[in-house]
Amino acid sequence: MYGPDIVINLQPLVDFFSLPADVLMLKLLLMVGWMPIAITFIWGAGQVWLKYVRTKWFLTHKQVLLAIDIPRGNAQTPKAVENMLAYLACEHGTFNYHEEWWEGQFQLSLSLEIVSIDGYIQYLIRAPEKWKGVVETSIYSQYPNAEITEVDDYVGVGPSKFPDDHYDIWGSEFVLTKDNALPIKTYIDFEDTFGEPEVKYKDTMAALMDLMSSLKKGEQIWYQIILIPIHPDYWSKLSVTSEDRIKKIVGEKIKSKENIVDKAGNAFIKLLGDLSELVYSIWGDIEETKKEEKEEPFKMMNLKPSQKKQVEAIQEKVGKLCYEVKIRFIYLAEKEVMNKNKAANGFGGFIKQFQVSDLNSLKPDTGAKGTATKINYPIFYDARLNKRKRKVMHNYKDREDTAGRTPMVLSIEELATLWHFPIEIVANAPLIQKVSGKKVEPPASLPFSKDVVASDDIFRDKSSTENFDNTIVDSNDSPPKNLPFA
Repeated sequence: MYGPDIVINLQPLVDFFSLPADVLMLKLLLMVGWMPIAITFIWGAGQVWLKYVRTKWFLTHKQVLLAIDIPRGNAQTPKAVENMLAYLACEHGTFNYHEEWWEGQFQLSLSLEIVSIDGYIQYLIRAPEKWKGVVETSIYSQYPNAEITEVDDYVGVGPSKFPDDHYDIWGSEFVLTKDNALPIKTYIDFEDTFGEPEVKYKDTMAALMDLMSSLKKGEQIWYQIILIPIHPDYWSKLSVTSEDRIKKIVGEKIKSKENIVDKAGNAFIKLLGDLSELVYSIWGDIEETKKEEKEEPFKMMNLKPSQKKQVEAIQEKVGKLCYEVKIRFIYLAEKEVMNKNKAANGFGGFIKQFQVSDLNSLKPDTGAKGTATKINYPIFYDARLNKRKRKVMHNYKDREDTAGRTPMVLSIEELATLWHFPIEIVANAPLIQKVSGKKVEPPASLPFSKDVVASDDIFRDKSSTENFDNTIVDSNDSPPKNLPFA
């Protein structure tokens, strides 16, 4: 017994596609054209909501700015800062969908900073208040005699709008020239096997300290490194990216990501291949394939020295703890004393020390969509330049970890190279804030009398009076009011 016949009537479909082109397009638009609009609207609404709840959640977390005064006679290498950063990496968090999308929780960040105001230099760390104890522990574990003081923020002097009648700036984010897998030159590469033990390490901070201490009254340099602790899931993605980079260097085939259709198609092709191999038994092809597979382990032997160096460097970097990072630099000066070339080229020279042609390097984020205060084309030049100045100043002040370029990934070894306390015997900048034991001493050129009120510094919350030897110093060398020092 047979069931009823199934008849498929395609005439309505034929009639529909037989309509005039303009009518057909209009009907298609009404039927399915709303879908991409709806998807875009839903995505946009989700982003607006996410930004709202994240901002609301972030405002519940107070931030603190800690001034760090290094011990006199510091002989610690950047390895000490590397250990600090390894300790701070414990602050990464994990969030479920409710915490992320309803409460607005996200990974908080901290900022390593060095500021020079009128030639006076101060090391700073800005972090959430709930991280304060962890930050202090990481510092004291490596520098037991350091002094840490909570200070007010120094960025308030910077104008928020440009052009400004009094100040002008040059600023930029700094980005990697190649992908994240390749490292820059690190402090280990600056260690000399010859010479006296205390000067074997050629401190890369000496160039930056010299630049910062040479600033005149009315000049300021702000140097900022934003650190975002990496989630373990992202760490696994970084490892895969590094492995793909190594395969590309070695010449191995990189396995592309497969979707469901690709997996089904590849399974079918593999089945056909297995059947054909079983039926036809093409021994020559099989032996050739086996021979090629046998030769693959020896590809490392055929690498050029530069390729071998890249593979070893990638493996070394991925084996260390890493952070997502944003680097910013701002030169702020009164218009009468501004010397952009000195500051920009001087900081560029400091960054150039870490360049390796076979590996990676850092550069200012110039270009049509860059963050540097440089415009390549003269169309609406002033308006576009002032807009960039406002953005780079705003992002620096707020310690933005999302605005600007996508964060790059640097290891704690690379970060310790870019930000560490200078070795005094190598980088003897007299205007760096230092302490002897647990008691703060004034900088070499600080003018003082019998009674000095520390509250003249707008960063201080409390006033303190100390008696010093009566020394006459030129009043033109007085420290800036907004320098955050203890």
